[in-house]
Amino acid sequence: ESLFADENIATEAVYTDGSGTPDLVRVVARRADGITGFGEARLWSETQRFDLRVRGVANPRPGDRLEIGGEAFLIQGEPTRDPERLVWTIDVHPA
Repeated sequence: ESLFADENIATEAVYTDGSGTPDLVRVVARRADGITGFGEARLWSETQRFDLRVRGVANPRPGDRLEIGGEAFLIQGEPTRDPERLVWTIDVHPA
């Protein structure tokens, strides 16, 4: 919870769900690279993930939009929750 309040770690974003309703939320960026296995091959890909508080976004869905500092992203894949069920982690791609 304190991570989302820290100005050095979290930032404000506009989250727009499928109905088009925008909400101001706080997000923590996670920009780790991903390595995916495909048969015998290992594929490297740049990934972009963000953490959102569940109390700010109750049910994020693929296709929902996130805007941060003038950049727009769409959620891809199913969001996952942390073990305490307080934080969503979403994978995104540029809109």
